[in-house]
Amino acid sequence: MKLNIFNTENEVLAALAAHFVKIAGESIAKQGKFSVALSGGSSPKKLYELLASSFKNNVQWDKVYFFFGDERNVPQTHPDSNYLMAKKALFDPLNINSSNVFPVDTSLDPKDAAQRYEAEIEEFFEDEELSFDLILLGLGDNSHTASLFPYTPVLHDRTPGVKEVFLQDQQVYRITLNAPLINEAQHIAFLVYGGAKAIAVHHVLEDDEDIEEYPAQLIEPIVGEIQWFLDHDAASLLSKA
Repeated sequence: MKLNIFNTENEVLAALAAHFVKIAGESIAKQGKFSVALSGGSSPKKLYELLASSFKNNVQWDKVYFFFGDERNVPQTHPDSNYLMAKKALFDPLNINSSNVFPVDTSLDPKDAAQRYEAEIEEFFEDEELSFDLILLGLGDNSHTASLFPYTPVLHDRTPGVKEVFLQDQQVYRITLNAPLINEAQHIAFLVYGGAKAIAVHHVLEDDEDIEEYPAQLIEPIVGEIQWFLDHDAASLLSKA
């Protein structure tokens, strides 16, 4: 694991954008394509806008294939849709071909949507390991990542896959890559900034293991590498930073 800590939010975003470009270039040079699973939320939106502007000429975008680490159980036209956010911030500005984008089919019921998405991922990788070149992750105040929320059954999955997750407190479903699938990735990058995330960062990185309470502790790549991109505020409670 590598911690990358910067003074400002903009420096964090620029560093992760450069990391994205580097891995994309290496993957395309090696295998002719680059597979990435995107995260949702306001922080990655700024990253995608940066990639679509300052870094737009640094990637062979026609060889990038986009998946989603998780999705809300809403129509793809809904304001809360991770797909819609990425479409507006990244796909449309870069004129990404729709055949390169793999959204979750939220027109299905959550269980069927999860099963269909898992099948699409398996089809994409054919007979290879289900190993994304890069998975982008955020971190919630409650130490969740993707849609791996505290005290949900998906936390105990042992086989790589995609699952529906019901959030009791919100009475909503989400669809998520599970931890075993995330951990197959070649590269995993957490994007976390702001003082509001400092406690969660400390819990995940320095507290004793408690995956029910701090689900992001489940993210430990098997053969790949994991890097955290943080600002000083988010890292302020780390003793080893």
